[in-house]
Amino acid sequence: MAPNEAYLQNTSIIDWLHPRIVAKAKELRGMLRSDVEIANNCFTFVRDHIHHTGDHKSTVITCKASDVLVHQTGWCFAKSHLLAALCRANGIPAGFCYQRLSLFDNGEPYTLHGFNALYLNDFGWYRVDARGNKAGVNATFSPPLEQLAFRIKASHEIDFQEILSEPLSIVITALQTYTSFEESLKHLPDCTEITPL
Repeated sequence: MAPNEAYLQNTSIIDWLHPRIVAKAKELRGMLRSDVEIANNCFTFVRDHIHHTGDHKSTVITCKASDVLVHQTGWCFAKSHLLAALCRANGIPAGFCYQRLSLFDNGEPYTLHGFNALYLNDFGWYRVDARGNKAGVNATFSPPLEQLAFRIKASHEIDFQEILSEPLSIVITALQTYTSFEESLKHLPDCTEITPL
């Protein structure tokens, strides 16, 4: 099913009309015409050039897409906000997906993990994870094959199938409330059900 206009909206968090987002989206599009090639460029940029807060222990906690671009860092959620903004700026519908994962791969605590679904003309909705690769994590863009950063391993982990047009409110609250790395790490969002806004 084709996405509705909500997946192209400019919002306070997915602020794709911000001049820096518009300029970067145009740069990543270049002379390309294929939505697959443009989406791949946007994905690769966010995956490889925006630092993951947890991997780099960044002191800046970002949320809004334009802030992620300016500071070049963000948790998985924030990186998904930037990828959505860059794609939407290029006319590619972008939504938000979540998994519930064990933070340390051994039971509690659990946290949500955020990534994206992009609507590609030849493939429909395609889930991608621009979290950033490292040892044991190898997310790629190769539609229609889905290769996310993480697989569900434990019984309390969940791969939610919903594709939301807006990030979850508990994600936004966590990113905007806890502004140091240590506090942010202690208060990563978690839930066992996804309810669209």
